[in-house]
Amino acid sequence: MIEVADVFRRFGDDYLKVHGASMLPSHRRAITDLIACRTEALGGHLWRCDECSAEVHSYHSCKNRSCPKCHADQTAAWLEARKAEMLPTHHFHVTVTVPEELRRVLRANQVIGYGLLMTATTQAILELARDPRYVGGTVGVLAVLHTWTRHLEFHPHVHSLVTGGGVSQDGTHWHPAKPDFLFPVNALAKLVRGKLRAGLTKADLVDAVPEAVWTKPWVVHCTPWGDGEQAVLDYLARYVFRTALTNSRITGQGCSVLIT
Repeated sequence: MIEVADVFRRFGDDYLKVHGASMLPSHRRAITDLIACRTEALGGHLWRCDECSAEVHSYHSCKNRSCPKCHADQTAAWLEARKAEMLPTHHFHVTVTVPEELRRVLRANQVIGYGLLMTATTQAILELARDPRYVGGTVGVLAVLHTWTRHLEFHPHVHSLVTGGGVSQDGTHWHPAKPDFLFPVNALAKLVRGKLRAGLTKADLVDAVPEAVWTKPWVVHCTPWGDGEQAVLDYLARYVFRTALTNSRITGQGCSVLIT
C-alpha cells in the first residue's frame, strides 16, 4: 500500500524548493518527520528472541500529530486521559464556524488568531450558560480547534463538548440543563462574534477583517449528545487527533497531493 510518507519521499524536496519559503515551520517539520518515521533515521531497538536468537529491528516513531502511523496510538492515549475528566451527566456538542471572509486573517496569524477564536468561543459558552434563564451555573467545556473539511479545504471551526449542567457560583449546587436545550445558538453566535472582534482589535488585527464579517450571521450548532461518556469521547477524538492526509486517501500512484 502506498503511504503518505512515500509521497513525501518522492515529491517532498521538489515541493519544498517551490513552496518551502511560504510554509509554516510546523508544516515543513511534519514532512521531515513523516519521511523519517519508523526508519533508521530516528534510531530504534534490536529485539532478540531468547529461544532461537532471531533478531528484529524496531525503528522509532516520529510522534508527529500529522503522521498517519502515529495517529491511532495518540488517539487511544488521549481517550484514556479524558475518561477521568468526564462528569456523570449528559453532554452537548457545540460547533462554532467563522465566516469565509475571516479565514485569511486567521491563517496569516495562526498563533494569535486561533487562540482568540478558542478563547472567544469558550468564554461565550460559559457566559451564556451562567444565565439563570438557561443553565444558571458554570458548565464544563472541552474545546477542540479543527481547521479543515473532509475535502481538505481550509475551514477553521471549534468543536466543544459541554456538560448538560453546571455548578452554582458558590460551588454547592448542581444546576442540570434541559435534556434537549442548552442555550439559544443565535445568542451564542453574537457573543462569540463580539468577543473575537474585541480580541482582534486588541491585537491590532481587526483592520484586516472585512466589515461584513461583523454583521452577517455566524454558523453555530448545538446538539444534545447523551449517548454515554465513551460515545461522546469517541466522537470528539476523531477531531482531536484526526490527521488531514491519511494513507487510505491515497488510491494509486497517479494521485497528486496538495499541502497548504
